[in-house]
Amino acid sequence: MSERQPSIQSQPQTTLDTFPNPHSGRDYLIHIQIPEFTCHCPLTGQPDFAHFTIEYIADQTCIELKALKMFMWSFRDIGAFHEKVTNDVLDKIVATISPRFARVTARWNVRGGIYTNVVAEHQADGWTPKPAVDLARFGLANPAAV
Repeated sequence: MSERQPSIQSQPQTTLDTFPNPHSGRDYLIHIQIPEFTCHCPLTGQPDFAHFTIEYIADQTCIELKALKMFMWSFRDIGAFHEKVTNDVLDKIVATISPRFARVTARWNVRGGIYTNVVAEHQADGWTPKPAVDLARFGLANPAAV
């Protein structure tokens, strides 16, 4: 009978790891959902919860998903407004991989009877989008369907 080795403890990180885009000659959408994002309200210190959707069209590099998970975890003890956090995530993605296109959508859970949705986008200079793909037909418009 073999013994299990202790797992390496995961830690939040403020960097994103990348890997080469295996199809850099093609525009294709990478759609990532993060349904359990947390940070803190900078005014009250109360926890805030959000469902993040990250969509991007990579150029030369893609984001490694475990690193993205650890990066998103790094906000857990940070106090920040919804608008700042959403734009900070987009800024980190753009600075790290220089995508052709990126969109970060944060759907914040109710606070004080108010829901907040923040959408931030980036488009590389000179890049022209292809016709839109209807994600609803794949059930991706509703995260509960995924």
